[in-house]
Amino acid sequence: MLVNISVLTFTNVKKIIEEAENRKSKQNFKPKNMIKKPLLLMMLFFAFTAMNAQDLISPSYGFSHSKTAYITLADGTEINGTIKDIDRDKGLIEFIKLQDGAGKKHKLKPEDIKFMYLPPSGLDNLGKKLNFLEDFKKWNDEKLNQDFLNQGYAYFETADVKIKKKNSKLLMQLLNPGFSKEFKVYCDPYAKETTSLGVGGVKFVGGDAKSYYVAKKDSPAFLLKKKDYKKEFVPLWGSCEKIISANPEPKWTDLTKHVITYSECAEAK
Repeated sequence: MLVNISVLTFTNVKKIIEEAENRKSKQNFKPKNMIKKPLLLMMLFFAFTAMNAQDLISPSYGFSHSKTAYITLADGTEINGTIKDIDRDKGLIEFIKLQDGAGKKHKLKPEDIKFMYLPPSGLDNLGKKLNFLEDFKKWNDEKLNQDFLNQGYAYFETADVKIKKKNSKLLMQLLNPGFSKEFKVYCDPYAKETTSLGVGGVKFVGGDAKSYYVAKKDSPAFLLKKKDYKKEFVPLWGSCEKIISANPEPKWTDLTKHVITYSECAEAK
């Protein structure tokens, strides 16, 4: 999967920089903490050349309060509106306050929501516009709204998640919407990351997560850690001989390749 960053023009980049500087000004950042425009532009340029290699979407944590969010409730009701507030508990969304087009305010808990598309804000939206290539369309979940994903929206869904020995229904952010039909990779809000280059809390280069929640089709998600990957490799991918034979020394950095190969195996059955 490619992250389509060619759609970002210089004007868009300039606008994003100005928005970031305005936020810093309002928050009374001291000069020593301010980031020079040339440095930011250099980082953005570096990002443009590096993000094409990313396989998973980097998770979104900041969301726009002006663009429309699209939420489908557990009973099928659809609510479209602007986000007023998001409260988190231990990294997971605890509730969302939303105001719809009629001015009505809603306070939604995870159990109220089936799935939702949230618009990332400012710099957090960089590199998240997806380009669904023909080769990957056969592996993406047809239920997903590709138009929203192409615009850079973050997709969350209520999923069964196994934590220790207990299964819970949690609102999880999907990181591989372009090839999630057979195997899903969700954000672990507690995940530590490798060294990254970034600005204003937004990472451009590096920053690979050391853990994800993952789930095979119709199975609960569970926490998969980098340090445990070799041990979990055969139990996870054993049903696909192509993965096992081609990876005598499994690498965490090849996780996405393994997901795609597994999708090929599942599709062939």
